[in-house]
Amino acid sequence: MNEEELKNMEEDNILDRTEEQVTDDSEVGKTAADSTAAPEEVAEGTEENDPLASARHEIEELKDKYLRSVAEFDNYRKRTLKEKAELILNGGEKAVQAILPVIDDMERAMENGEKTEDPAVLREGMELIYHKFMKALESLGVKKIDTKDADFNTDIHEAVAMVPGMGDDKKGKVIDCLQTGYQLNDKVIRHAKVAVGQ
Repeated sequence: MNEEELKNMEEDNILDRTEEQVTDDSEVGKTAADSTAAPEEVAEGTEENDPLASARHEIEELKDKYLRSVAEFDNYRKRTLKEKAELILNGGEKAVQAILPVIDDMERAMENGEKTEDPAVLREGMELIYHKFMKALESLGVKKIDTKDADFNTDIHEAVAMVPGMGDDKKGKVIDCLQTGYQLNDKVIRHAKVAVGQ
């Protein structure tokens, strides 16, 4: 090989290398461009698909719901306590309103009692007031516990005496009522004190 051929070969090699280098550089440029584009895409993907960000968002929503629930419950509790206090304070209003007319009648009876000396008139007035008072109690749900010829029942009766020698037909039966018992809407508020046959 002569010098000229060697020169041509070297030039061809240099050209080949520069072409390869240019190709490599363009690929590197593409890779660099890809790598610069990738973080933006990754950043967008992280916002949309990042489990940590979605978990934080869900925690914020749950925290808001929890705080609202606590506030609602606190308001409910305060309102209930206020209503309970008002009920305790004014719960007897209905009962008092039912009894007031009876008190008016009693006042009138006392005024009229000073004008008359007839015991029959006073007795009649007392009976009228008593019946009116019992009707007022019945309107409030209060009723007497019936003890006449009743079987002894520990739920409504309280035995204060046992009466022996009354016979088998009176055994376990109420013989006498010593104090009337009362129920309020089927709840015993005072047991009837009774004497029971033995």
